[in-house]
Amino acid sequence: MGKNYLESSKLVDRNELYNPAEAMDLAVKTAKAKFDETVELAIRLGVDPRHADQQVRGAVVLPHGTGKTVRVLVFAKGEKAKEAEAAGAEFVGAEELVDKIQKENWFDYDVVVATPDMMGLVGRLGRVLGPKGLMPNPKSGTVTFDVTKAVEEIKAGKVEYRVDKTAIIHVPIGKKSFGAEKLLQNFHSLMEAVVKAKPAAAKGQYIKSVSVSSTMGPGIKVNPTKVLE
Repeated sequence: MGKNYLESSKLVDRNELYNPAEAMDLAVKTAKAKFDETVELAIRLGVDPRHADQQVRGAVVLPHGTGKTVRVLVFAKGEKAKEAEAAGAEFVGAEELVDKIQKENWFDYDVVVATPDMMGLVGRLGRVLGPKGLMPNPKSGTVTFDVTKAVEEIKAGKVEYRVDKTAIIHVPIGKKSFGAEKLLQNFHSLMEAVVKAKPAAAKGQYIKSVSVSSTMGPGIKVNPTKVLE
C-alpha cells in the first residue's frame, strides 16, 4: 500500500455506511494522486445474471458528464454517415472500418454506434467487439437511425451500465476535479436509472451494496437504503 493510500484510508471508517453526500465528499478528499482521478461506483444487485430475465443494462446521460473525452465510431452510410460526422463522431464508415478492425486489431475508439441496417455487417465483429463491451446494442441506444442524438448524448456524458457475472455494476461518475456536489448529482442520476431498470423477476433486496472510490483511493461504503435521497 502506498503512503497516499494509507493516509486516505485513515479518513474512511470501513464499518460505516455513509449517506451519498458524505461519500462523495470523502471520495474527493481521499483522491490524493497527482493526476485527476476518476471516481467510480460499484453497485451489487440482488439479481442472478445467469437468467435472461434478470439482466440489468441501460444507459444514462450524466448531468456533468464523465470528464473524459470519448471517441465515437459510427457504422453508417449515405445521409446517416453525414449526420454522424456533423454530430462530431471521430470515425464514420462501413465495410472499410470492419476490415480495419479485423485486419489491424484497431481499437482507437471508446464507443461504437451503428444504424440498424448496418448490424448485419457489424455482426461479423461480435467476437472482437463483444468481449471489450463495444458491441452496439439497442438497449444502450447505440443501435439507432437517430445517429445525431446518439453521438451528441455520448459526447455529453452518456454512460452505459451493465451487470456483470458477479451481479455487480461498475461505472464511472466523474473526476475528482468535479467536486462533491457535481459528483453527487451524477450519482443520483445513475442510481435513479439503475433502480428504474429493476427486472420484474428480481426478488428481495435489489440494491445490496454500493461503494464509491477514486482511482487510487479506498472504497467508501454508501448506505444502500439512502441512494435516492
